[in-house]
Order: sequence, then structure tokens, then C-alpha cells
Amino acid sequence: MNGTDKIRVYPDPVLKKVALPIEDIDDPVVNLAREMAGVMYAAPGIGLAAPQLGVSQRLIVLDVTYPQGNSGLITLVNPEIVELDGHVEYEEGCLSVPGFNEIVQRAQRVLVRGVDLDGKERRIETNGLLAIALQHEIDHLEGILFIDRLSSLKRNIIQRKLRKMIHHA
Repeated sequence: MNGTDKIRVYPDPVLKKVALPIEDIDDPVVNLAREMAGVMYAAPGIGLAAPQLGVSQRLIVLDVTYPQGNSGLITLVNPEIVELDGHVEYEEGCLSVPGFNEIVQRAQRVLVRGVDLDGKERRIETNGLLAIALQHEIDHLEGILFIDRLSSLKRNIIQRKLRKMIHHA
């Protein structure tokens, strides 16, 4: 059991909820962050938000350097997007929407503010894959999946296929 069985899959209702802010970075939050990183690496994925493990809290982990091996793990508590700039299209997938990749429009550059597990403020200004991953994971905290950013036609096709997969499982 590698933990990936803990990942909540669409249409799990926790994925559509707005996650609650974290008041204290206590042991349960640190342990959750550690568990999230383990599940993300095992999946393998480049990002994971707490709601994907069924915890409606504002916590994300990312590592866009994986699987190259040099750990670039970023953990952010209560992350928020401060600035968005430009436009980019990128083929995204999601551990909570398994088996589907689609082109999603995102901002090319982001400035994100959050707090690390030591309670220090982090500001990340970036573009490329990290900017896309940050937007994707912060969307999870707002109850938004990448399929919500597709045309209604594409979204409906994917939702129908996912429901069929669930009923046949």
C-alpha cells in the first residue's frame, strides 16, 4: 500500500469544497504535510493539495523537479495568488481525475504568498511548470478541478467517462 489509495477521486464532494485556513502549524499539520509529500511522490505526481486526501485545509505540497531526483519540495500553508500575468496553455492531469489530460489555460507568471511549516512567510514569483502547478494546487483549495477550466463540452465528456469508470469499478 503506497498511499495513493488515499487520494480522493472526482466526484468526491470534498474536492468541491473551499478549504479552511490553517490557524496553527501544529504537529497534525506537519504530519499531514509529510504524508501528502509521501503520497505525491508515490503516485508519482508533482503536486498535491490537502483536500485530495480528504482534509479540507489550505495546505499544498509541490515538487516540479521530481522525478529527476533533486528534491525541490515546497510546502505552503494558506497559499494565495497575489499576482497573475500573461497566458500559457499547458497539458494538465490530476491525481484526483485519473486517466485524463487536457490543455488548460493558465497565467504564465504568478506571485504566490504563503507560509512554510516553520511559520515563515514565503513569496514565490515564478513562471513555467512551477507557476502552472501552483495555480492547479491552489485551485484545489478553492474547490476547483482542472476540468472545471475546460469547455463545458469537454468537461461533460470527462465527467461522464469518470462516472462510468466508478460504476464499473
